[in-house]
Amino acid sequence: MRVGAIDCGTNSIRLLIADAEPGIPGAAPRLRDVVREMRIVRLGAGVDATGWLSEEALQRTFEAAGAYAEQLGRHDVDRVRMVATSASRDAGNRRAFAAGIRERLGIEPEVISGDEEARLSFAGAAAAVPQTAEGRSLVVDIGGGSTEFVLGEADGVIAARSHDIGSVRLTERYLSSNPPTEAQLRRLVEDVDAAVEATLETVPLDTATRLIGVAGSVTTVTARALGLRRYDSQAVHGAELGIEEITAAAGELTRMTREQRSDLEYMPAGREDVIGAGAQIWARIAQRIGELTEGRIRGAVTSEQDILDGIALSLLS
Repeated sequence: MRVGAIDCGTNSIRLLIADAEPGIPGAAPRLRDVVREMRIVRLGAGVDATGWLSEEALQRTFEAAGAYAEQLGRHDVDRVRMVATSASRDAGNRRAFAAGIRERLGIEPEVISGDEEARLSFAGAAAAVPQTAEGRSLVVDIGGGSTEFVLGEADGVIAARSHDIGSVRLTERYLSSNPPTEAQLRRLVEDVDAAVEATLETVPLDTATRLIGVAGSVTTVTARALGLRRYDSQAVHGAELGIEEITAAAGELTRMTREQRSDLEYMPAGREDVIGAGAQIWARIAQRIGELTEGRIRGAVTSEQDILDGIALSLLS
């Protein structure tokens, strides 16, 4: 079966077209990429303050959806699923968004809950970084509008929590300077710490034995920590970094101006203005998980597979 998955977040819209291939006996099928593409459309620009998707953001997203529709048709896809996350959940005009997507793709975009977003993120990451029978993995998915904390074992998710602390949202909320000031960064960290404390109410973060980070903020920090000149998905995927390395790379990215970040060859166009917030969110979460596990977790694994892969896998159920 050939499946198509579209993930429409606050910052980007992404497409995966993949073929299902048999896995080992008794295991779920594996995905072989045919097309994997990302466009930064900033759908959620301003939504934290206004509660509405702007007309300009909608048009950027619809243009990308139209291009994806052509790709899906060209590659003769059997099944398609499109998922929309944080920005679409929060927007008062999400019906206009849904209508525009239906017109271009011929399918209904699913505006999913934070819990469903967490489950799909875990499924995608777990497929790439297999779970050990005795351990518990904490998958952290840092998006543009929200961040998901998902704790799971080999047989699936134990508990999950979603919080509105994404890279776009916290950039708009706090990081108005270029580069941000120490006072602005302290306010951002306070929000992250509050989210971690709230997560502890329902997710036993201190029982995790491994930390896995997914999505663009994490992969960009990893590229920085590895000293890559150009982005190399093979080097980034599966990379293990210590918490100190994550913190140092996040600090370097945050101290740069937007103009300096845009000159980095591994920086996707459109992420340079929000990576400071995304990097700081990831570094602070890694630090807090290290503290909560009393040093049992000393670093994190980066996975290039995330909610997009989870959406594709859900079509094989």
